[in-house]
Amino acid sequence: MAEPVTMATDADAPVVLNPATHDFLKALASPTRQRIMMLFFNGAELSVGEVAERAGIGQSTASEQLTLMRRGGVVTARRDGKVIRYRGDREGIRKALADLQAYLEVCC
Repeated sequence: MAEPVTMATDADAPVVLNPATHDFLKALASPTRQRIMMLFFNGAELSVGEVAERAGIGQSTASEQLTLMRRGGVVTARRDGKVIRYRGDREGIRKALADLQAYLEVCC
């Protein structure tokens, strides 16, 4: 897990960027992951194979990318028999954006 990012405020009280929010930013840092994220538009639920096919990447690459996205709170996963299905994690995204907004309001 990522280390918290801290900075001093005027009162010298450190403001910490939640490690989960750091993982969220990392999950969005890649153009491939950004492209994958858009596949979950309108609540779509996809398997690794479907993500790989639609994103034009290999299945192992899709799996690696989805793991990073899941860690970052961008997608959730559920087992459907032998298949794992992924979908956008709206609550995880909202939490990360709220944390990021609070962090940015202090620094900027």
